[in-house]
Amino acid sequence: MGIEEIKGRLTASNLTFEEKEINAGKQLKICNGCVVNVYNNGTVQYQGKNIDIVKEILENKSNKIGEKNNKIFVVYGHGDIAKTQLDAILRRWDLEPVILDQVSSTGTTIIEKLEKYTADVNYAIVLATPDDEGKSQKETTYKKRVRQNVVLELEMFLAKLGRERVAILLKEDDSFEKPSDIAGLVYIPFKEKVDECILSLVKELASCGFAIDNTKL
Repeated sequence: MGIEEIKGRLTASNLTFEEKEINAGKQLKICNGCVVNVYNNGTVQYQGKNIDIVKEILENKSNKIGEKNNKIFVVYGHGDIAKTQLDAILRRWDLEPVILDQVSSTGTTIIEKLEKYTADVNYAIVLATPDDEGKSQKETTYKKRVRQNVVLELEMFLAKLGRERVAILLKEDDSFEKPSDIAGLVYIPFKEKVDECILSLVKELASCGFAIDNTKL
């Protein structure tokens, strides 16, 4: 596999990269933390993070160069209105939202369904909405929290894609306790409608190679 084919596959999967010359070849430093060394003799060497994801993109013969991967996985709890609003926004931008309750289960468990439908996505948007209530044993007041599945899937995508490819849309509420793992991460707040996040979300998507038509904002 030559350097141009590799670059084409990365570009088609919305993975941006920096290219530089190395001894007897070229090195591609990809935005998700993976480094690919491509040598003149045809040898391809992988280093760094998310190697499995990049290998699947580069070595899967069914991936067609030039076909953009516009799939965006949507993580959600019980915020059905926010989910519907985000779904409409992404489709308006010619992106393909992957929402679990809209795809077939085919007799699989939830975790198997997650593994199946996250295999070829390279960006996730997490809707953090105050759906549950809870407290520690030391506290007396209950606080609003996200659903447990949202925390699980958030951590899964942070590990799979890296922080730069996960956008967290957080609905503001005075008694909303953010998941502790969000500390140190960038999140985009909104009060009533997901539309309030549009400009910030476009900026995040654009930094990862997604082209959004400004006339559709």
